[in-house]
Amino acid sequence: MRGAGDIITGMTYIIAQPCVDVLDRSCVEECPVDCIYEGKRMLYIHPDECVDCGACEPACPVEAIFYEDDTPEEWAEYYDANVGFFDNLGSPGGAMKLGPQDFDHPFVAALPPQNQE
Repeated sequence: MRGAGDIITGMTYIIAQPCVDVLDRSCVEECPVDCIYEGKRMLYIHPDECVDCGACEPACPVEAIFYEDDTPEEWAEYYDANVGFFDNLGSPGGAMKLGPQDFDHPFVAALPPQNQE
């Protein structure tokens, strides 16, 4: 996922396509450091606030959370979406005090509505 010259962040887990238009939030309840932020259509893990504990991964009922190196190739763009979501937010130091955001990373915002069968 990372290339030569990339800035290494603390991110080890990302949230991918199965979360889009679901926003279950079970992962948020399990996160001990409050690093999972809510966008308009999906949740995002803050790359500098995640401590790599892995508590979020088994809590997700739609299996949308992956260790970054284990992300299925078809969802590789979600790494950039998780990092890029925070470009304008910076590092707020906790999702609860910030609250839900009314935007998504442009990649996610451009996706068609996800079928919720």
